[in-house]
Amino acid sequence: MRRPVVAGNWKMHGLRSSLGELERIMAGAWSLTANLMICPPATLIAAAAALAEGSRVVIGGQDCHAEAAGAFTGDISAEMLRDSGARAVIVGHSERRMYHAESDADVRAKALAARRAHLLAIVCVGETKDERERDATLDIISRQLAGSLPDGAAADDLVIAYEPIWAIGTGLTPTPVDIASVHNFIRETVGARFGADGLGMRILYGGSVKPANAPELLAIDNVDGALVGGASLRATEFLEIAAAVG
Repeated sequence: MRRPVVAGNWKMHGLRSSLGELERIMAGAWSLTANLMICPPATLIAAAAALAEGSRVVIGGQDCHAEAAGAFTGDISAEMLRDSGARAVIVGHSERRMYHAESDADVRAKALAARRAHLLAIVCVGETKDERERDATLDIISRQLAGSLPDGAAADDLVIAYEPIWAIGTGLTPTPVDIASVHNFIRETVGARFGADGLGMRILYGGSVKPANAPELLAIDNVDGALVGGASLRATEFLEIAAAVG
């Protein structure tokens, strides 16, 4: 059984006062079936992890460097995240790929770093609006999966998140048929490459997930949870999305 995950990516939002939202998420998590995760900015990881200890909410990072240590001013290693209390890390988010020119090889190296530090890697893939309009979605996803997922990946150390880039923060979402097509393609691809582990890997959907559309999105075949952006900043909305998991 693939236990669903609903992960909140707070992006570059959140001060210490925002930990009140985390407390409310923790309080509401006990009655839910999905595993919950919050990925706050790096400045809040240690405090959030201490607060969440013993709860049903896991704390994750939003990115990591491929190296364990070194002269990389401003970067954070996977080992540092682990030491701060994180148990997971997002790698290859579309905003990292776009704004920081991260390649599939970069993402793969970061996923390996997460494994080295015993962090769960959430590897993001997704197409742009132009790529979708050119009917290149599955070609792009295939390339990203081949280049971003490290050999030997296992169901317990790697999660995949499909994020159609054109849907992030726009209020637009693909149709359920479109999402099912991509998620089924991802499942077939990782199943062929990783065998039983590929069949057991959780595949999350991300891209303007809201309480209003969560029940429909989370009911789609091979959608094993959600990677939530803006709605995860508000406990009531995030918990309502998580409650939509069957």
